[in-house]
Amino acid sequence: MLANLQSISLPTEAETQALGARLASLVQPGDFIALRGPLGAGKTTLARGLICAFMGEEIEVPSPTFTLVQRYEAGLISSHNGQDLMHFDLYRLEDPDDIWELGWEEIGASIALVEWPQKAGPHLPADHLDIEIKFEGNHRIACFSAPATSVWKERLHDF
Repeated sequence: MLANLQSISLPTEAETQALGARLASLVQPGDFIALRGPLGAGKTTLARGLICAFMGEEIEVPSPTFTLVQRYEAGLISSHNGQDLMHFDLYRLEDPDDIWELGWEEIGASIALVEWPQKAGPHLPADHLDIEIKFEGNHRIACFSAPATSVWKERLHDF
């Protein structure tokens, strides 16, 4: 059962990317962030902001829609030096058990950003940060939730 932690208004694409950049300062090895929302909601935009800030530089961050997974290793100028981040887009995944062909077993040692996490079925870790981006009127809202016993409640306290 996930507990609602907070909601943040995202009136522009730039603010969605900036939210991702702010989250980069909170992520740690073993973290799993589930990005939910309809097509075009801004999941990849938020992921781009987080990945660029995580890497410590402005880089091209393609959507992994067709490759299903992109791996990043933070460089020397990042505070996450040498740490892996894996960005999954499971939209095209047909069977949850196919997840193992993507390096899913490595998520425990990495930071994982996962778009369309519901496609992972029973393989979705219980302890994760869930960010649902939804449309409300003419802008977006990011709703954060996590298990009540999760470390995310404390980490997001002053966010």
